[in-house]
Amino acid sequence: MLSLRVPLVLASASPRRRDLLARLGLAFDVRPSDADETWPEGLDPGPAAAEVALRKARATPAEGALVLAADTVVVLDGEVLGKPADADDAARTLRRLSGRTHTVATGIALGLDGREATAFETTAVTFAALSDAEIAAYVTTGSPLDKAGAYGIQDDLGAVFVERIEGDYFNVVGLPLRRLYATLRVFVPDLVSLA
Repeated sequence: MLSLRVPLVLASASPRRRDLLARLGLAFDVRPSDADETWPEGLDPGPAAAEVALRKARATPAEGALVLAADTVVVLDGEVLGKPADADDAARTLRRLSGRTHTVATGIALGLDGREATAFETTAVTFAALSDAEIAAYVTTGSPLDKAGAYGIQDDLGAVFVERIEGDYFNVVGLPLRRLYATLRVFVPDLVSLA
């Protein structure tokens, strides 16, 4: 288990991020951020996601606590595929991902008493070729509607579409745990330990 000797605030409403932090054994408060999530122009996916995560951390006041914010994006052909607007948009996105490799980038930002740190992780994800029936069945579950790129690798059905990943699985879920731990070890070395 991971141990922090400072209160932790998660600046995210994502149930997946909450689950991943809980798996590490961390206690935390959830305070979703309302920061601007507009994609920064001119940046590669990883640094851009880290910039958005930093905006979220800065918009989450938490005096005396460590703030953790994250932003995950799915990128195909240089275009950011955000959360779908509706079921039709989700189906269109899944058709675009079908049989292709895309990039998932998650930026993380930490803030504590005026100090900040950012990091990011990128993972290549290859989808199998999907039939219209498979796409329709998945969209009908409603699961794609709250996820960047219209799928969740941790979903039972979403997982069967993934043919291969190159990189960190947890990054695709929404929080790269190894990168988070490594960043904590540099940012607050005296406040983090493995218990």
